[in-house]
Amino acid sequence: MVIEKLEIKKVSDRVGEQLEKMIIYGTFQAGEKLPSVRELCELFGVGRSAVRDAITVLKGKGFVDVKQGDGTYVCGFDSTKLFKQTNIPVDTKDLTELFQVRKIMETGMVEIAAKTRNNSDISKMKETLSLTNVNGWEADYQFHKLIAVATGNVIFIQLSEFISDSMKQTMIDFYRYIENQEQTILKINQQHEQLVSFIELGNALAAKEMMTEHLLFVEDLFLQSLKKVPR
Repeated sequence: MVIEKLEIKKVSDRVGEQLEKMIIYGTFQAGEKLPSVRELCELFGVGRSAVRDAITVLKGKGFVDVKQGDGTYVCGFDSTKLFKQTNIPVDTKDLTELFQVRKIMETGMVEIAAKTRNNSDISKMKETLSLTNVNGWEADYQFHKLIAVATGNVIFIQLSEFISDSMKQTMIDFYRYIENQEQTILKINQQHEQLVSFIELGNALAAKEMMTEHLLFVEDLFLQSLKKVPR
């Protein structure tokens, strides 16, 4: 059994992640002044140093502008920032929204991949799946990104990387949750293998239907894992 090291985050990192999400999702709008350090301390239940450190990191990422003697303001949102962010904390609402996007995007991607794939794409997919029993979450993570690569569409690749990176920690927790569920792991592996088979055969419709079935199946399991795996 592969044991994943537990990630220990500083309080300031957690504060920064929450503020970043609030900016991305519009709780704080572009041009809006953030609450004072004192108010943020009360909001998050943390000390002043944690808030100050979090704001410094957000400033470095371009999310906020600190005006000496005035306060901290949210910068105009640049959508390209979104696709550079990883480790965004995922809760039930986030996960549901991510799967809504995945069910639209990945069914379309796999349909295109079945028409555009080459021998190298198929070889890489099969090689990745052969490693599933060794590094389950990582093989799964890479497999879905390889489908995007097989489309040859740069935007699909970037979107896929963003979604995969956003779900990385959740996937690690998910595979920890199912590690003793042999039938579940077997079904996921079989679905992945069928996807590769349909892509290789160029059967776009069957690949699309299988991806839909696969995402519906794993979405339910992911939601279960969020409730049962300590975070």
